[in-house]
Amino acid sequence: MRTLTKFTLSLCIGLALGGVSFVGQAVAGAKPDQIHRLSEDLTPMGSERAGNADGTIPEWTGGITTPPAGYQPGDHHPDPFPDDQPLFRITGANYEQYADQLSVGQKSTLAKYPDTYFMDVYPSRRSASFPEHIYAMTIKNGSTAKLAENGEGVLEAAEGFPFPFPENPYELMWNHKLKYKGIGGVRYNTQIAPTAEGKFTVTVIREELLGLYYQRGVTVEDINNVLLYFFQAVESPARLAGNILLVHETLNQIELPRQAWVYNPGQRRVRRAPNVAYDNPGTASDGLRTNDMTDMFNGAMDRFDWTMLGKREMYIPYNSYGAHAEGITYDEFIQPGHLNPNLMRYELHRVWVIEATLKEGMRHINAKRTYYLDEDSYQIVLIDHYDGRGQLWRASEAHSINYYDVPTIWSTIEAHYDLQSGRYVAQGFDNTTVVNTFTVEMQASQYTPQALRTRGRR
Repeated sequence: MRTLTKFTLSLCIGLALGGVSFVGQAVAGAKPDQIHRLSEDLTPMGSERAGNADGTIPEWTGGITTPPAGYQPGDHHPDPFPDDQPLFRITGANYEQYADQLSVGQKSTLAKYPDTYFMDVYPSRRSASFPEHIYAMTIKNGSTAKLAENGEGVLEAAEGFPFPFPENPYELMWNHKLKYKGIGGVRYNTQIAPTAEGKFTVTVIREELLGLYYQRGVTVEDINNVLLYFFQAVESPARLAGNILLVHETLNQIELPRQAWVYNPGQRRVRRAPNVAYDNPGTASDGLRTNDMTDMFNGAMDRFDWTMLGKREMYIPYNSYGAHAEGITYDEFIQPGHLNPNLMRYELHRVWVIEATLKEGMRHINAKRTYYLDEDSYQIVLIDHYDGRGQLWRASEAHSINYYDVPTIWSTIEAHYDLQSGRYVAQGFDNTTVVNTFTVEMQASQYTPQALRTRGRR
């Protein structure tokens, strides 16, 4: 039987009549009278500091604060828990025993691939940690931050998580979107979309991210509604190489929608890309991933009605250093229908559960999605995607680690399984390339349409 803490239980009582839905004017999030809790019963991020009653989820004691011995910035991140062994394995034959701790997507994946897919469950390690200044700014935001009208923006916040006392789905999703990822970062978000038989081509994608929100001393009022600059260049295969995407991600996408431009080397010109939003296909994804599935979810929330379903204890991908390890080849990862489960790690953690249902009159390929957010980082770790008939369509997993050189929790590999076609797309493979670099010096002038034309012609 699932054990609920007092905090979780009180929330679930309030949700007992079907969840709390926010479809109109959003409510303010500032709670200055609760700030003391962030050093008492809550972590600086706002999660429950205590473990669960069964002892299967430990107390949060600060997460990873020191990298493993021998680690140097720029290295692949060694596993800080190398001696951990699986406690048990969930398979297609026994998953019903663990049904209360699994998502619909996880259960469906186990049922679809009973002979090849499984989940090895390890001891739970609450490794999430963030820089001290992020804690300090999160505490400050807890006294001031509030949602803009209809939840499509954040006001009076800076740098840290805006809502350490989340009480509606918008606040939770903004905590995910504004989670600290460093100010300037470069990564190879290499992507593979195998056939149902497991044949594949590797698409090497280089990405840059300049986060204005995270700059020291800057508030949301200072950034002119531009949350971050995102630059993406395809390096291979040859038929796609040289294609570039530039995005200005806005904080309030109703006030100013996401701005995007593309450069095509064949045309040698920059043009606006108004369709880089919502459910348009992601780059080189064979239609298996939408643009708003980047980092599990990004963009505007206005096409859906959002409901917070409370907290659950669930087996989620966590501390996925095995999937991040240096030298693993693509052939070792890719199998028909799913990634190699021997490389994955799952742990029991508390997660926030949010349901997004398509509004009447709005268009999106998904009629409903269910999101599962890790309580310690607000990282979305699982998604269930439903089609227009209300049938489960896709299941997504973010296999995440603590990038302890920052530190931050972020995915190392995302996998999106199409359970109807038997195909999937996965991205983030950096095992044979340079790992994420979070401290690259960047300037906003690098991310204008004019600069995109210059970079595309090199």
